[in-house]
Amino acid sequence: MPRVLTGGATLALVASLAACGNSGGGSSDDGRIHVLVYGDASNKVEKRIVDTFNRTSDVKAVLDTIPGADYQQKLQTIINTPQAPDVFFNWGGGSIQPFVKAGLLMPLDDFVKKDPNLDDKFLPAVYNSAVVDGKPYGIPMRGTQPVLLFHNKDVLDKAGVARPQTWNQLVDAVAKLKSRGVTPIALGGGDQWPTLMWFEYVYDRVAGPGLFQKALDGDKDAWASADSRKALGMLRQLVDAGAFGKNYDSVKYTNGASPALVAQGKAGFELMGSWYYAQQQQDAKDFAADGLGYTAFPAVPGGKGDPSDVVGNTNNFYSVLKKTKHPDAVARFLKLMYSDQFVKAQLAIGNLPTTTNTPRFLGTSASPAYSRFQYGLVAKAKSFQLSWDQAYPPSAMTPIHQAVQQFFDGQLDTDGFIKAMQALPAE
Repeated sequence: MPRVLTGGATLALVASLAACGNSGGGSSDDGRIHVLVYGDASNKVEKRIVDTFNRTSDVKAVLDTIPGADYQQKLQTIINTPQAPDVFFNWGGGSIQPFVKAGLLMPLDDFVKKDPNLDDKFLPAVYNSAVVDGKPYGIPMRGTQPVLLFHNKDVLDKAGVARPQTWNQLVDAVAKLKSRGVTPIALGGGDQWPTLMWFEYVYDRVAGPGLFQKALDGDKDAWASADSRKALGMLRQLVDAGAFGKNYDSVKYTNGASPALVAQGKAGFELMGSWYYAQQQQDAKDFAADGLGYTAFPAVPGGKGDPSDVVGNTNNFYSVLKKTKHPDAVARFLKLMYSDQFVKAQLAIGNLPTTTNTPRFLGTSASPAYSRFQYGLVAKAKSFQLSWDQAYPPSAMTPIHQAVQQFFDGQLDTDGFIKAMQALPAE
């Protein structure tokens, strides 16, 4: 789900966690399993799974939620206190590395030994996103989240705009929508991370996934390459064309403002993770059923990136606090994450689980066409690039978000953005 992260705070926290990670804290002991999740439209499935678990378990589970905008910061505040959860939602990758380093998380090897399905029932490329130093620290618990280009069908039809298959078609669509007084592309710039999605896709289409991987591996020259400069030039073209309007920094996704622009016909497009369907289903049910369209990100003719490439998050994960008082009950709870019931419940709200039994149930989803589209997109992708702010260590998240926002706002030029990315911390 949406990533609301505070990298600088995480880095500062790691030092304190490392100092006291083995001297107290841990999950509270009120006789129950506390499961902490990101508060959003997908909670209905998590509530249902908890209810299912509680019908047969002597040790009961309780679902605790934190609103999305506050999730990561509050998690960091409680993770090493008596108020810590037994199980908590995360994004895998860099989001859990500080907690692993501080010795707070339970490696799930023993769980897997007792129940190999906790490994075998998930797609390896996804499962491995929560493997740190060769050990699994998370079980996939929602759906794969490729980023798609969503649109309002009626708005596009009235403007004579077809779904853009190429970058030039997208630029043309921007001009047509703008001429009709419609914001071409809704953007929750106030959250910063939605803006990052544009960089991730344009860089991939222009340079292929190799450029970012080189940068991630420490090659700072990758950011100064000709392909990097070309990608930035294309992004600047879009901003200067008025694609996102003028007030995008005052709009947020996390409070529902940017999706509302699309649902209400005030904007044509929005680039967002696949959870967008569930969000619109919750906030604008009729629009989600009849007016919401979606497509892959446009190709860049002559670019090095394959048009089938996707970016986004492979999944969300449940990780387990090492000091949980109820490890056996937690292990039984995690088994539900590959159950048929879980798969069907996630599909019903537009999420696409990454279990091996998912294809059998695609026809039962809230929108079979949407689920099949997503599944086909992910299955055919030559590359599934993890979001930049998840691939880099947590300390880099805030600088990344600031750099992309400042570039869109004109506070950083091409050279300034390159320097900012070259200065990202490696740990």
